[in-house]
Amino acid sequence: MTKFDHIDEKQITRAIVSGFTKEFMEIIESDVVIVGGGPSGLVAAKELASAGKNVVIFEANNYLGGGFWIGGYLMNKLTVRAPGQTVLDEIGVPYEEVEPGLFMANGPHACSKLVAAACDAGAKIINMTKVDDVVMREGRVAGVVINWTPVGALPRAITCVDPVAVESKLVIDATGHDAIVVNCLVERGLVDVKGFGGMWVSRSEDALVEHTGEVYPGLLATGMAVATVHGLPRMGPTFGGMLISGKRVAEQALMQLESGMFDIEPLVQV
Repeated sequence: MTKFDHIDEKQITRAIVSGFTKEFMEIIESDVVIVGGGPSGLVAAKELASAGKNVVIFEANNYLGGGFWIGGYLMNKLTVRAPGQTVLDEIGVPYEEVEPGLFMANGPHACSKLVAAACDAGAKIINMTKVDDVVMREGRVAGVVINWTPVGALPRAITCVDPVAVESKLVIDATGHDAIVVNCLVERGLVDVKGFGGMWVSRSEDALVEHTGEVYPGLLATGMAVATVHGLPRMGPTFGGMLISGKRVAEQALMQLESGMFDIEPLVQV
C-alpha cells in the first residue's frame, strides 16, 4: 500500500508562500510583461523566453488559453488556416487536414501543449491578476499596475485595496477584443482605437498579422487586441492568425530589446 511522507500543514503553507514570493520578486522588474494568457500571448511568451528574455504573463482568469481551450460554440475542436499549423508542429500538437489549407486540432490538447511550451521556455505566469493601469516614464509605457482579480468583485465599500506596480522594458497587450492595456492609454487621450469589425475570416488573419506591433512607445499589441485598435474584422473560432501574431510581436519586441535603446541609464535616479 502507498504510504506518503509525513508533511504538516505548516510545511505546505510555508512552501506555497515562499515559492510564490520568490517568483514574484523575480518579475517585479522584467524585460517584457505580457497581459493576457491566450494563444497569442502564450506564443509570444514562448518565443521571448526561448530567446533568453525575462518574461511574465499576467492573466486575469484562473486558467490560461482563452478560447484556445474550447474552439467555437462550446465544441472543443479548434481550426487553423495555413501557415498557422506550423506553430502546432513546433509544440507537438497533432492535427488533421480537413480541407486543403484548413487544419483541425483538439482544443484541450493544443492549449495544454502551448501552456507547457511557454513554461518550459522559462516564462513566468501569474494568474488571477488583473491590470488596472500602466506605469509611464517620460512618454513611454514602462510597466503595469496590478491587483488580484477577486478585488474587482468586492462591494465598493470594501474595495479600497491598493494595487502594486511592476516595471518592464516593454508591455504586450494580449487581452483580446477588450484591449485592456491599450484602453488605459485611450482614457488618457494618448491613443485612439477603432473597435473591431464584423467577422470576415478570409481578410481578418492577414490583416491581424500585418498590423501586429507597437501601439505606443513601450506598448505593443498582439492577437485580437490588434483588431480592436485598428478596426479589423473579427475572425471567429480559427486561431492561426493569433498564433502567427504572437510570433510577430515577439520578433518586434526582440528587435527593440536588442537595439541597445534600453542600455542608456536615466539622467536622474529616482
